[in-house]
Amino acid sequence: MARISLRKPAAKGIQALLDLEAYLKNSPVPQETLDLIRLRVSQINGCGYCVTMHAREAKESGQRDERIFGVAAWRETPFFTDAERAALALAESATRLADNAEGVPQDVWDEAAAHYDEESLAALVMAIASINAWNRLNVSVRNLATD
Repeated sequence: MARISLRKPAAKGIQALLDLEAYLKNSPVPQETLDLIRLRVSQINGCGYCVTMHAREAKESGQRDERIFGVAAWRETPFFTDAERAALALAESATRLADNAEGVPQDVWDEAAAHYDEESLAALVMAIASINAWNRLNVSVRNLATD
């Protein structure tokens, strides 16, 4: 059971995050890539609520099981395009900022920039920030995955 529901006491904040999600839905980044980023970042952050939700959403949007199951080990599986790999590397680096004194390493950024234009890169960064925010909210209040 969750510690608190944020819907009422943080309604404006939740709405701001939902507005960000609406922006991302209309961004030039493919929905499949956004699904993968959300799932991978949620795995890193240990957010069971978001892992469950984003795995379901990926499945409902047509992602193959191999891609959903393999996202945790994307470097070692053949199921992802070079552009998706660049987005996943960026998502991991931007989520694990404390793991590297440089933050997001230049080579990771350069690889993402080789596959995405400026508008898409901006949307990727916003998507990574958004799912990290959602993960931190859900983990903090202990929202649990549902059946």
